[in-house]
Amino acid sequence: MSDLQKVRNNNNKKSYPVTKMDSAQAISFITKQKIQELLDLSTLYTSGNRDTEIDSVIYAQMKSYFAEADSNKLKPILKQLDSFRVKSAKVGNIDVSKEIRGKDTLDFAKFSVEYFDKNDRSIGVFQKNAQYMLKLSPVKFKKEFKFYFVDFDVQPPKDSTSVGITK
Repeated sequence: MSDLQKVRNNNNKKSYPVTKMDSAQAISFITKQKIQELLDLSTLYTSGNRDTEIDSVIYAQMKSYFAEADSNKLKPILKQLDSFRVKSAKVGNIDVSKEIRGKDTLDFAKFSVEYFDKNDRSIGVFQKNAQYMLKLSPVKFKKEFKFYFVDFDVQPPKDSTSVGITK
């Protein structure tokens, strides 16, 4: 199946691996898959005219990957792809982690993404961060989750303390 065929069938409905794996592996696999799908849709959208009917369908698909259908979450992604004139992107290493802030547990994914131009030459490899959430979506006595991005390419919080005045 061609890349275009895969992208055409991307939606945020089902994409679970057939092989058995533990929950941490499954979350990592699904997160990487969702990041790749979103980047594929984004590069497809930026390569078009952005005013056709299919472009509006692609844009709606991209917004469905986010918990809140906010176009401001997509603008930084599209702006970066435009500035580099990216034709395709490939997600590399991914590291999924949880962070506790107060009473909330936040899920983050650190990953690398390599951008390619129209001649399939590498533009560069960039380190990105995404915050995501898994919403419980039970179906007939099974625990199933829906995957949503909360924020894409979010800056990680500083893990160091600021230096005060010393005498």
